Amino acid sequence: MAITMQAEARSNGSKGSLRKLRSEGKVPAVVYGKKLESSSVISLEEKEVLHLLRSQPNAIIELKIPDAGKQPVMITDVQRDALSRRLIHVDLHQINMNEEIKASVRVDLTGDSAGVREGGVLSVTLHEVEVQCLPNDIPDSLEADISGLGVGENLSAGELKLPDKVQLVTDPEQIIAGVLAPQKEVSEEEAEESAKEDEKAAARSEDANAVDEE
Repeated sequence: MAITMQAEARSNGSKGSLRKLRSEGKVPAVVYGKKLESSSVISLEEKEVLHLLRSQPNAIIELKIPDAGKQPVMITDVQRDALSRRLIHVDLHQINMNEEIKASVRVDLTGDSAGVREGGVLSVTLHEVEVQCLPNDIPDSLEADISGLGVGENLSAGELKLPDKVQLVTDPEQIIAGVLAPQKEVSEEEAEESAKEDEKAAARSEDANAVDEE
C-alpha cells in the first residue's frame, strides 16, 4: 500500500532560504521523472520523511506535487549533515508501477550461530543487497539465517531466500556474514618465551652476518 505525502513548491533559493526552510522542520527535495516537464523543486515535512526512512525506506509514495498532481515516487538518495545527522536534502524519482526497478533492501540476521556458541566471532560485511522487481514486490527486508554457520564458515548473498518475482542483483558470491575463529589468548609465560626465542633468532642472524663479513 502506497503512502500519501504532500509536497510544497519552493524556489531554488539561497543557502539562507534553505536554512530557514530546515529551521521550519522541512527538507528541501527534488523529484525527477519522465512525466514531469522538468524536475520538481519541492520541500517535505522532515518528520514524515524520517518516519518513512526508519519504517519503510523502500515504500512507494503517492506524492501530491503542486501543478503535477499525484505521482508515484520513491526515495532514491538522502543527504545528511555529517555532524548532526539531520536531513539536508532528499532526491525522489517518479516510477512506473508496471516496470521493474532496482532497489537496496536491508538484510536482517536471524538465528543463533553454532560457531559463535563455540567461541567464534560473528563478522557482518554486508547490511543490504540490491534486488530487481516491480515496485509493489520490493520487500521491506530479507532474512539471513546464520544458525547453521560454524567457525570459519560464511553466508553469501546467493544463499538468501528471495520472495517470488524478486531477483538478486548483488553478486551472489558476496559475503554477508561469517564466523571467525577466536583469537588465542597468550599467557605472560608464553609471551616471555616467545620474546626469548625472538632474541635468540636475532643473535643467530647477527652471528651469521659477522661470519659473512669475515
